[in-house]
Amino acid sequence: MPINPGAVGTVSEAVEHRWSSRDALLYALSVGAGASDPTGSELEFTTDNTAGVTQRILPTFPVVVPTGRVVHHAGRFDPAMLVHGEEAVELHEPLPVEGHVASTTTLTGIYDKGSGAVITSETTAVAVASGRPLFTTRASAFVRGEGGFGGDRGPSDRAAVPDRAPDHEVAYGTRPDQALLYRLNGDRNPLHSDPAFAARAGFPRPILHGLCTFGFTGRALLHALCGSDPSRFVSMAARFSRPVFPGDALTVAIWDEGSGRALFRTTTPAGTVVDGGRFVYR
Repeated sequence: MPINPGAVGTVSEAVEHRWSSRDALLYALSVGAGASDPTGSELEFTTDNTAGVTQRILPTFPVVVPTGRVVHHAGRFDPAMLVHGEEAVELHEPLPVEGHVASTTTLTGIYDKGSGAVITSETTAVAVASGRPLFTTRASAFVRGEGGFGGDRGPSDRAAVPDRAPDHEVAYGTRPDQALLYRLNGDRNPLHSDPAFAARAGFPRPILHGLCTFGFTGRALLHALCGSDPSRFVSMAARFSRPVFPGDALTVAIWDEGSGRALFRTTTPAGTVVDGGRFVYR
């Protein structure tokens, strides 16, 4: 079945998911928390039994919460040709270390970019106990080779960073086994672990999950602009522009615009890997 623009508006069934303190710890470790200072500044995210430290959860955690699947309604295509395009997370209240949510996902757009198709979706999760919205995530996937079906090209606005030095720069290293660790959060796509699958997709070796890079970037924003306090983190959105390979060094450049808004960009020595970044904080 070719790309089917008529699938826009498809809504998934509600999906319930519980996460535990252990899941929160695993996620934090998988996006580099504590790697450079295991007994230091990030203990609240990496331990649950340190004297005088209350465990907290990284605010980008919602990106690993399972959601309803709607992408398959957009048509049939080779999964090796699908890469993550954009991601956004918005928190409606601080995340609990242990949670139970029900989430519903809507297929919000299918766009024809010529060389490929872009499929967008939005997920809203509510706390089961209270019924209050807890977070919203938005994502886009780019399917290479599936464009040309005559559809709308879709929005193309990008946040341009100022023509000046950034207000903050945060450098992190990723591990050679970073993707093998991150996949334990639930994304077992072989693009990130199987050399043969990665080669079929056109990569010399498995690449790092875009959402892992997103998590590293979110940590930089949290520490640089929120005083490491997750309750001050409101929303984060960005585009993935180049693959990251496990072991690459990341540099997050941040331009603080004031009034709780900032722009950001993440680079490796090979170039920009996350761009168009927008951040809102309290």
